[in-house]
Amino acid sequence: MQYNNYKPAYNKYKRFTPKKPVRSFRDLEVYQKTLECSVLIDKDILPALERVKDKRIEELSRNAMAIPLYISEGHSLRFADFALALGYIEKALSGCNRMSVYLDHIKGLYGDKVKVDLIEDLINRYTLVRGKIFRLEQSWKKFMKQDKEQDVAELKTARRK
Repeated sequence: MQYNNYKPAYNKYKRFTPKKPVRSFRDLEVYQKTLECSVLIDKDILPALERVKDKRIEELSRNAMAIPLYISEGHSLRFADFALALGYIEKALSGCNRMSVYLDHIKGLYGDKVKVDLIEDLINRYTLVRGKIFRLEQSWKKFMKQDKEQDVAELKTARRK
């Protein structure tokens, strides 16, 4: 039923579906998105930079690939050395910022010789995934805090016996 052009909001939004369980770093959305950006940079941006003989091609490719690598390494270390794992996640966060700066710089230098719409899309993707990486970091911290609280509670009950 509609009243004065009112449409129910639930039709606008995608229905909630729970995410798949994370079994490896490859299941993390932030890993998948950053790897996708890295592939797009290597396939579409680097050839354009080769045509204009830009000297930062390897540096751009290396930095784009570093972000999914940091995420995978952080995921692997989160239980063995949590502080180190968070360090890798922080590096992934700063890598997203670094890639946005590089892409802005490329757009400014070679705007007429590169795909500006693709660069804008990549900058937006890195900005969005940066927020998701930050939330991943917060959820890891929350999980580890709860795990420590549970360990303390178990230790107290063991002492009472």
